[in-house]
Amino acid sequence: METIELDDIIEILQDVEEDVDYENETALVDNRILDSFDILSIISALNDEFDVSIPAKDVIPENFNSAAAMRDLIQRLVDED
Repeated sequence: METIELDDIIEILQDVEEDVDYENETALVDNRILDSFDILSIISALNDEFDVSIPAKDVIPENFNSAAAMRDLIQRLVDED
């Protein structure tokens, strides 16, 4: 079972938008720090990096408001495989 590290998620996020405090920010979507294009880029990068497919039902703000929420989402998808 692969353990997804928060640092791995943050590294991907910094490729999309550099000047954000991903370790502490908890409203990336709600505060419009990330826009829909950013989310699509992040989904693509996460799918590629962790060999998962994020289903449309999981593309909701709660899963993308923080790096920790994204890590939890990816961890769940990896564990389900």
